[in-house]
Amino acid sequence: MSKILMFVTNHATLGQTNEANGTYAPEITHVIEELNQAGIDYDISSINGGAAPLYGVEIDDEANQKVLAQSVFQSKINNTIGVAQLSGQNPVEEYVGVFYPGGFGLLTDLIENPEVAAITGAMYQAGKVVAAVCHGPAGLLPVTLDDGSKLLANKQVTCFTREEEIDFGTIDKIPLLLEEALVRSSGKYIKVAPWLEHVVIDGQLITGQNPTSARAVGKAIINALKID
Repeated sequence: MSKILMFVTNHATLGQTNEANGTYAPEITHVIEELNQAGIDYDISSINGGAAPLYGVEIDDEANQKVLAQSVFQSKINNTIGVAQLSGQNPVEEYVGVFYPGGFGLLTDLIENPEVAAITGAMYQAGKVVAAVCHGPAGLLPVTLDDGSKLLANKQVTCFTREEEIDFGTIDKIPLLLEEALVRSSGKYIKVAPWLEHVVIDGQLITGQNPTSARAVGKAIINALKID
């Protein structure tokens, strides 16, 4: 069975505030529901391993509550694979792609972790799918390829926008504005009006703008795997 590797944050607050945060549940659960329906398995990894913080578990939509109730998901999110353990294996052979769900937590840890970045770079160079949604593309910023170039340098991407940060009341609390970081580091940053579904596909790279786009990112991952 094909298997996707998901990287989630260990950081449990919104930046340096005391507001509970982590990975935004609907952005991982909606993708997992699509993978489940397609018969694609997944593992969840974090820098430190162990239980990973979630928020948005109260969001009462069918997909979110369905996946959250699955014992397999609960086992995997509460026992994430530490990157040190993952690095001792061969992720390129074991997984068909990488996915970064959003949430504000990864703006503090995955945005600068060299071990996770190295795994993602190796996966990309092996022709595997690399996908992210909302704040998830922050995890792609440190990814450097073997030729010294940045993964995003010539790629079209999207992410949670400045307008959406303002709407959500987080513009003054986040460690950095991801839209600005991607405008500076990617080949082309593309966004649509706030909260609309929007997915950008550039070869193996798939990015979604916001929580509304998570299911579409899941579908895009599946479509990319069918092409392969």
